[in-house]
Amino acid sequence: MAGLETQMRHRDREMVPKFLVQAMFGLMLASVALVTYAQWADVPNSGVLQEAPIVAERSLTLSGNDMRVYTLRDGDEVVAISSDPRNGFIGVIGLVIERQRMLEGAGMEAPIRVVTRDNGHTAVIDDATGQVIELIGYGADNVAAFADLVK
Repeated sequence: MAGLETQMRHRDREMVPKFLVQAMFGLMLASVALVTYAQWADVPNSGVLQEAPIVAERSLTLSGNDMRVYTLRDGDEVVAISSDPRNGFIGVIGLVIERQRMLEGAGMEAPIRVVTRDNGHTAVIDDATGQVIELIGYGADNVAAFADLVK
């Protein structure tokens, strides 16, 4: 029994090697030092999205119900419903817009703008709150749910 206890005590000390813990903290300190230097030296940000000019846009009214099904309308014409196949992402964006409007005390009557930019990207702009949702990195089908509305 004593041999097993000694073996377990030795094993527990070696589960995470000391050099690995030191390397982890070294990497953390190096990251903090790099960020501190970049802020102190006023290094310009890289990888920041530059808003390209708008080449096409469509103004739509967004409305939702208690089941979180959102409908996009152009006047009286129903353009898209989030419960339709391949339109679920409209519901996701609808929830985001509804939440932001609730926080800022804006009603759901104001239209949103779905725009296509010069660089081919699609964005949803809510002028009632100033919110701009650039649809980048959400997947081709999700972006297409909005991009097809502008064509």
